[in-house]
Amino acid sequence: MIFDVMFGVCTAPGAAWAYPDPTPGFREIAGAVAFYAGPMEACLVGEVRAEPQPGSFYGGWITPYVAGPFKGGPGTMGW
Repeated sequence: MIFDVMFGVCTAPGAAWAYPDPTPGFREIAGAVAFYAGPMEACLVGEVRAEPQPGSFYGGWITPYVAGPFKGGPGTMGW
């Protein structure tokens, strides 16, 4: 499922997703909603600003506490 995220008068189309009926190995995420950081004005982990994972496919959030390399940027699609 894909969701639009609305806040006040702003809308980020397709900026959140969920798996209502995930495969058996991932049942724990049923009902959880994930957000792409890119379309948002800001995404915070506690008080730390998270940046979107490079590229337009992945939904990862990167904080200063995470070390790369990160998949999604130029030249990383093959690994």
